[in-house]
Amino acid sequence: MIRLHDMAKKGPKNPLTDQHKAAMAAGRTEGKAVREYLDALRSNKPKRGRKRTPDSIAARLGRIEAELAAADALGALRLLQERRNLQAELGTMGSKVDISALEAEFVKVAKVYSDRQGISYATWRDVGVDASVLRSAGIGRAG
Repeated sequence: MIRLHDMAKKGPKNPLTDQHKAAMAAGRTEGKAVREYLDALRSNKPKRGRKRTPDSIAARLGRIEAELAAADALGALRLLQERRNLQAELGTMGSKVDISALEAEFVKVAKVYSDRQGISYATWRDVGVDASVLRSAGIGRAG
């Protein structure tokens, strides 16, 4: 028969040292800086084609209203979604994200993060990190 006191809760066999905990915290901080910078790059990536202006969006919104009157159910669904997308774009048009602070944090941690994760210069370039940012971070073509 097994008694409850015989099944006493055991701690981890190898508890984490303060040094290991600090290294894990540093890794989380570095990963957060890298992720936020890459997310900002992705969200601010220039779109292909002609740039939209508030006037061109307003004109398209007017045409959507006219098209809605004659649209079938599926066409109306598509037009309503386009209208919603354009209104959201119009609302965010004037608010450019300043990624300089995110870039500065990225530059601080990118070299260590890159070395630890085995990420090459070419891979950073593939995801859109500018060569000058990599140079500032100490990441060269050779490593």
